[in-house]
Amino acid sequence: MNAPDNPAELRKALDQLECREQRQLAARFVESVLPLGDDERIRKVIDLVRRGDPSLEELEAARKMIKASIVDSHCRCGSECDWKEQATYFVARAAAAAVAPENRCITRNAAWEAAVNARMACTCAAMEDEDVSERECEKQVQIAREFLDSPQPEKTSP
Repeated sequence: MNAPDNPAELRKALDQLECREQRQLAARFVESVLPLGDDERIRKVIDLVRRGDPSLEELEAARKMIKASIVDSHCRCGSECDWKEQATYFVARAAAAAVAPENRCITRNAAWEAAVNARMACTCAAMEDEDVSERECEKQVQIAREFLDSPQPEKTSP
């Protein structure tokens, strides 16, 4: 498979990945923006995915953990927005894509969902003048190129 050269080609390349590969790449996208998310549960979920092939039970527990993080960091409508919390919300949403049920990987692109949410986290962080010096889109293309160019381990389920 040809690795993408630009953000426009990134989604096409991600659509061709199997669910396990999408999870691994989604986890890498989340790792890229982890400093923007102030919630240890996000790190635990990403560590689980990066470790290898988590069991169905581990994935379900991770989904519950990350859902709690999403709810805890969600910005309330009508209240003053805390951009740091909103960035954490999007980092958690990106992590949720990395532990999406397999049938969701088949019908939707989990890696792409993680990529888009990681970009939203960067946008929120930029509102608070956080140092988001590298353009996340370009960074994601590089992460995907490295992932696609590296040998992948034997495929197992879930």
